[in-house]
Amino acid sequence: MNPPAPPASARYALPTPLGKLWLCLREGQPVAIDWADNRERLQRNAGPAGPAGAVEDAAASALLERLRRYFEGALDALQGLPLPPGGSAFQRAVWTATAAIPAGEVRSYAGLAESLGRPGSARAVATALAANPCLLWVPCHRVVGSDGRLAGYAAGVERKRWLLEHEGHLARLGSGASALGSRVQAPG
Repeated sequence: MNPPAPPASARYALPTPLGKLWLCLREGQPVAIDWADNRERLQRNAGPAGPAGAVEDAAASALLERLRRYFEGALDALQGLPLPPGGSAFQRAVWTATAAIPAGEVRSYAGLAESLGRPGSARAVATALAANPCLLWVPCHRVVGSDGRLAGYAAGVERKRWLLEHEGHLARLGSGASALGSRVQAPG
C-alpha cells in the first residue's frame, strides 16, 4: 500500500543556469526544492500545487532571494536553513551531517556513514540522500563515491558536476562554464 500523498504546497519558480527550480512551501516552511523536470519526485515530496498565502509569500521571498544569491556566487547563502520535514531518524541524521558540509568540499558516502557511527552503511547513506526532498538545502551534491566519482544525484550527475564546479570543487572547463552544465540547461 502506498503512503498517503502529502497535502498541497505553495510553489514558486526560480530560473537557474540548470533550468527552472521549484521551491515548495507549506505553512512557510520548505517541503521540497527540485528542478521542474523532476515532476514525479516533486509531486511525491511536495504534494499537489496549492494557492500561495501571505505566510508563504513572505517566506518564499526570503528563501528565493537566498537561492538567487547562491546561484550568483554567494555560496554560503543556503547555510543554516532548517531541515526538510519528515524522514526517519537515520535520514534526518544523514541530512544533518550533509547540511554541515561546507560549499567547495565533498565527503564520500562511506566517510559520511563512518562519521555517523555506521561504518559499512554507505548504501544506506546513499538511499537516505536519494530521499532528500530539498535539493541544495541539504547539499547532497557534495557527497561522492570513495574514489571521487560523481555517483548518484536525484537531479542528475550533470547537475551535480555543475554545482560542484560552481562551488569551486571541480575545475571549470574553458571560459568558466561547464560543458555538461550547459546541456542540462532548460528554458525558464
